[in-house]
Amino acid sequence: MAEGVVGLVVATLGTALATEAATFGWSLLRKEAAAIRDVFGKIRRSKAELESMQAYLHKAERFKDTDRTTNIFVGEIRGLAFQIEDVVDEFTYKLEDCKHGGFTSKIKKRLMHIKTWYRLANKLKEIEGKLQDANRRKEDYADRTSSAARSTSQGQALHFTKDEDLVGIEENKNKLVHWLTAGSGDGDDLERSSSKVITIWGMPGVGKTTLVAHVYNMLKLDFDAAGWVTMSKSYCLKDRLKKIAAEFGIAVDVATSEMRGLAESIHNYLQGKNSIVVLDDVWTPLVWSEIRNVFPTSNCTGRFVITSRKHEVSLLATRESAIHLEPLQAYQSWVLFCKEAFWNNDDKECPLELQELARKLVAKCQGLPIAIACIGRLLSWKQPTFAEWEDVYRGLDSQFAKDVIPDAHMILKVSLEDLSYDKKNCFLHCALCPEDHVLKRRKVMRQWITAGFIREKEENKTLEEVAEGYLAELVNRSLLQVVKRNHAGRLKHCRMHDVIRLLALNKAKEECFAKFYNSSASGALSVEGARRISVQGEHIEQLSRSGATHLRVLHVLGRCINVDFLKPILTSSKFLSTLDLEGTHIKMLPNEVFDLFNLRYLGLRDTKIESLPEAVGRLQNLEVLDACESKLAYLPNNVVKLQKLGYLGAYWHTAHDSTALSPVHQSHSRVSV
Repeated sequence: MAEGVVGLVVATLGTALATEAATFGWSLLRKEAAAIRDVFGKIRRSKAELESMQAYLHKAERFKDTDRTTNIFVGEIRGLAFQIEDVVDEFTYKLEDCKHGGFTSKIKKRLMHIKTWYRLANKLKEIEGKLQDANRRKEDYADRTSSAARSTSQGQALHFTKDEDLVGIEENKNKLVHWLTAGSGDGDDLERSSSKVITIWGMPGVGKTTLVAHVYNMLKLDFDAAGWVTMSKSYCLKDRLKKIAAEFGIAVDVATSEMRGLAESIHNYLQGKNSIVVLDDVWTPLVWSEIRNVFPTSNCTGRFVITSRKHEVSLLATRESAIHLEPLQAYQSWVLFCKEAFWNNDDKECPLELQELARKLVAKCQGLPIAIACIGRLLSWKQPTFAEWEDVYRGLDSQFAKDVIPDAHMILKVSLEDLSYDKKNCFLHCALCPEDHVLKRRKVMRQWITAGFIREKEENKTLEEVAEGYLAELVNRSLLQVVKRNHAGRLKHCRMHDVIRLLALNKAKEECFAKFYNSSASGALSVEGARRISVQGEHIEQLSRSGATHLRVLHVLGRCINVDFLKPILTSSKFLSTLDLEGTHIKMLPNEVFDLFNLRYLGLRDTKIESLPEAVGRLQNLEVLDACESKLAYLPNNVVKLQKLGYLGAYWHTAHDSTALSPVHQSHSRVSV
């Protein structure tokens, strides 16, 4: 995720450089121009340095968890990128500040800021030196990385489960057996059938490979040739063909064989045979396009089973022979948990005194088999006491979640590695919402845009359309679950599975992306150095009141909060870009909010806010003002001064109607309601 941080900072630097021409269109003082030009020069060099590191960071992400040296280096780059972002944000903030006020006020600010420009330029020079030092060490680290990459496993678990331990697969097992052994639905037997592609897809850890492995081991002896190949996202086609040849027992010189020779050997071997091939963990439909011509289509029968976590891959299935694997039902989850936690007991039953806590643990998993099995196995090694089990339960809500469910952690890690840095940021941002929270498409998209995660428009697409494409991609990859679609089939609401959310929060904390605070936890949360914070709970007095100078995003989701506890944080968070108070019972915004010059998103939805002061006009960078379903009766006139405002939502419901505050909307051409 350091790649995500660096990518975001590179985009920030690009935005800063885009203002260079406009800045030098001013009538600048000689010293002022020289100082500002110096800062822009340093920004340009920092951008080039970070861009040169991005490709390396993308590779290093895969094994920094297993290589301490790489982990230290990646953390160093992340920290330097944060420092650059702070300097550039301060520079941009002060530069914009010089444009506001009367003539005398502007000149006074510009003279006063000359020292600031030199200070920021020197700071960037210092950081640049540290980046170059780190870059000089990169080759040594890259060598270590290559070695680690060769020796590190691909995160593939041992997918062998005894028949008696399988739970909740009977219906899907019967479907899969029928598709593999029957004809194309017309009653023909296996020998007279043609080729068939079957897909099994679903979210990470839902049991796709376990189901297919069970059926494959049942039926493989009924076929003349059987092979199982794990594709993974970084597969090499030649290596996979060698693996297929080895699975079929084809005698080829794998050391010297070329692709064409391997393909012909496999094709000739399968002529006249009934075969079954499992392609496990397929990440793109292109895999099948590349490999399908290897298998003959006449005078033989081929059964191809493809597992994937991506919906688009499931569309490869023949005649809709696809299974969307869903999480287990509550009863099935309980049975699986007991089988794992009490595997050494004859009755496989949970003691009565532990059942309430055990059911809470199972509920946390929301039917995800890999999480249930991990927790069950962990508890099977512990004393069956309330204290021991409660420690595990607490671990699920803390930074130890990856230790409680390590297999699920590895699966999520592989999924994240396959995402571009901007989509990783979008995904982790979704984890800041409360457990079981429904994510609304439009709100999520607006927050991604205002947070800077989506900066560049794709060809003939708006930022909103790009954001919607990202959301659809996260759903396609089974990282988010569909809750509701509209009448046209367009995604409307989605959510994040609780286990995936716990692991994502853990990742967000590790990568300094964000901190999550729940007031039910003991101890205070320090906001020192945090970039994003999600506060969930009624009592926020334990939240540290200082050290929020790096804060960019603040979500406060408790209903009854004391606004006075927010004031110190708002005072020190001069670069805050997102303030979301949705659902709080706050009646009035503190004055400190209107000093947040960098604020781009102000969320007041479903609050008790009754009025906004004219000071709202000072928020010159505000892009989204969401006051829907609040108590606002009118909008201040100064709303029309918000030149960057792209969305203004303000309406309230009564028992009989809903009223939109339309006069201001109609007078502001950039605003959509």
